[in-house]
Amino acid sequence: MIWEGVFALGKILLAFGCMLTGMRLKLGIGASIFAGGLVLALLFGMGPLTWVGVAAKASVGWQCVSLALIVVLILMLSHVLERTGQSLKLMDALAGFLPSRRLRLIFFPVLIGLLPMPGGAAFSAPMVRQTGEPLGISQDEMALVNYWFRHVWELSWPLYPGIIMTAGLLNLPLSTVILSTGLGSVVFFGLGWWFILRPMGPRLAALDAQAGLAGQNGGAGEAPKRDLRLAFRLGLPMIIAIVGSLVLEAAVSAMFPDASFELGIMGALLAAIVCVFAQNKAGMSFLWQSLMQKELRQTLVMVAAIFAFNAVMDEAGVVRELVKLGGGAALLTAAVFVPALVGMVAGVTMAFVGAAFPLMLGLLDQLGMQHQAMAWAMLALVSGFAGVMASPLHICLVMTCQYFGVDMPRFWRQVMPACLGLLVFGGGWFFVLRSL
Repeated sequence: MIWEGVFALGKILLAFGCMLTGMRLKLGIGASIFAGGLVLALLFGMGPLTWVGVAAKASVGWQCVSLALIVVLILMLSHVLERTGQSLKLMDALAGFLPSRRLRLIFFPVLIGLLPMPGGAAFSAPMVRQTGEPLGISQDEMALVNYWFRHVWELSWPLYPGIIMTAGLLNLPLSTVILSTGLGSVVFFGLGWWFILRPMGPRLAALDAQAGLAGQNGGAGEAPKRDLRLAFRLGLPMIIAIVGSLVLEAAVSAMFPDASFELGIMGALLAAIVCVFAQNKAGMSFLWQSLMQKELRQTLVMVAAIFAFNAVMDEAGVVRELVKLGGGAALLTAAVFVPALVGMVAGVTMAFVGAAFPLMLGLLDQLGMQHQAMAWAMLALVSGFAGVMASPLHICLVMTCQYFGVDMPRFWRQVMPACLGLLVFGGGWFFVLRSL
């Protein structure tokens, strides 16, 4: 049975290899993911016509359509904020409150990370670019900052579906789970500082020194003024998008339990777009330009391709085959290997939680180790999340690479050291929790 799992792993790696080769050959991200899905389908015995049907059904399903709509609204909001110059003005207004250049660079990704918004990296990307370019930060470095710090909160923020699902499966209060996972966000931030921000330190320190010297001489380096009212007005669209999404998402879930919570996010994003249009007296030409963005069309194809790939994975029973890798180490496989691989294959936290946790918890019950459930759950959560962060199907990774025009395989290699560091933390913290 274990050899069946090994063969399944080989097939998945081959499909990923085809996908990454397509990206390297500049065939387009969406087309490469579609191609990888077709290869995966064929390798798992699914015919081309069946693949077309599965892919088409996934591409028009509500999950795909709702995500596509949210991404479209995010891109429109980001486009209008950038084209009107409002995002740049906002950064200038916030400069007085953010004296550290590194803090300015990560501020918006960290802020947007409080909102569990699919594709939210597209929201913060223009702000990172407008902050980073004057500092001489490269496109690769800006992409890394935008991608990594966008996800600082995902291991501990109670609004993320993966954390909520984990608490539900463990039958534990959400606060108990967050007490165990909260250190993960601190370590995640630290890994981002060490691998991404620290190498920029000498350059940014030199800029700080130049600014300080210019300020002493009465030059342009004088510290910017703090104008809270101006910062609030310029940041109002983002406040509406973030706070409105949280409020409306909760309101929709409470008042209409059968309705999709994504409707609340869509409503808040629409309100934010209306706000920025009103503030800048933008006309229909801005709206038309936003709708006609090339990036928007490419992103829609990419979203459809990701859902098609995930549907093939489900239809072909890829996870069931991977579970056969367990053998005598079934529990370790279920808590480390399966969530990491499913996270990398799916690029979504809920996917590995839903696939790996029932298997892991069932094994814990059989072995009489229920008292260690939180420790094993933490190990599985960190392992799976490391896989998600390393996944070429992670929509934030894809959109970040697309926005900054960076080579995805090279970007992936740059992300891997921090992901491996996250895995090391997960193993260490597991042994601590298990001993408590």
